[in-house]
Amino acid sequence: MKLDSLKINEKAIITQVNMDVVPLKLIELGFIEGNFVELLHIAPFNDPIYVKVNDSHISIRKELAKEITIEII
Repeated sequence: MKLDSLKINEKAIITQVNMDVVPLKLIELGFIEGNFVELLHIAPFNDPIYVKVNDSHISIRKELAKEITIEII
């Protein structure tokens, strides 16, 4: 399952990140395998999404969220 398909208030664990596409800044902010992620909000027109990773709140585009594989808890 990809991060862009998560529903609001759903929690998951990151299982894989496409390092070729995801910017280094997002990886530094916690988008790495083994970290927990929760979808907090979806912006109007469904893009971007607002997630919580390691107690940080981050907004990312759905295009990048499709490059992050998760497993729902």
